[in-house]
Amino acid sequence: MKTVKVKNVEIGTGIPKICVPLVEKSALMLADRAAQVGRQGGDMAEWRADYFQDISDMDLLLETAGKIREKLQEVPLLFTFRTAKEGGERQLETEEYIRMNELMIKSGLIDLVDVELFSGEETVKSLIETSHANGVKVVVSNHDFEKTPPRGEIVSRLRKMQSMGADISKIAVMPQCRKDVLTLLAATDEMYTEYADRPIITMSMGEYGVISRVSGETFGSAVTFGALGKCSAPGQMTVTDLRTTLEALHR
Repeated sequence: MKTVKVKNVEIGTGIPKICVPLVEKSALMLADRAAQVGRQGGDMAEWRADYFQDISDMDLLLETAGKIREKLQEVPLLFTFRTAKEGGERQLETEEYIRMNELMIKSGLIDLVDVELFSGEETVKSLIETSHANGVKVVVSNHDFEKTPPRGEIVSRLRKMQSMGADISKIAVMPQCRKDVLTLLAATDEMYTEYADRPIITMSMGEYGVISRVSGETFGSAVTFGALGKCSAPGQMTVTDLRTTLEALHR
């Protein structure tokens, strides 16, 4: 399986990498939080731009990305606008979604971009092409905040992401019971051992799914998300707790 190298971080080998979501609303708060990521043990940062209060101001968006980039130094940055239909803070028309992501991809300020699988096949393919032309890696993602699909459906979605050219395939699902967590873990193992030729990210959300956030090295998920302050999804652990647990399991 090939890994994905972003700056000094190699995704897809060893202990799962810890990605820290930046969910602050203002440029000042985002820069302050970004400065803490590396010091607190994060391997990567994710700017969740759907939380940003001035999202419609493209000039300010670029300026803020520059400030985040400066504070992160060599910590890789993933840019994500999570739409409301997949658990994000707001919705954009398809044209706006594409325009914003293309702006960030071409800015030279980000290392990875998140593209939602169900934003449309042409949108996904176009953004992947633009990303690769600009040296940006692509995480194609899907988030289900209502339920956990059957094992076969989870695997099918991950395989589709991979076939479309994703550098990393990601799925997050909501369990309604403990067995749903087992479904997600079994699907992760099946994808990792039988189909994946590049890194995958999977998680089961909420309190039932916490175990899925620390078991990636066993089942095949390459990245987990840990909070500094406000969480971006139910069930996230703090970066400190994640680092301690992941290293203990590794040993």
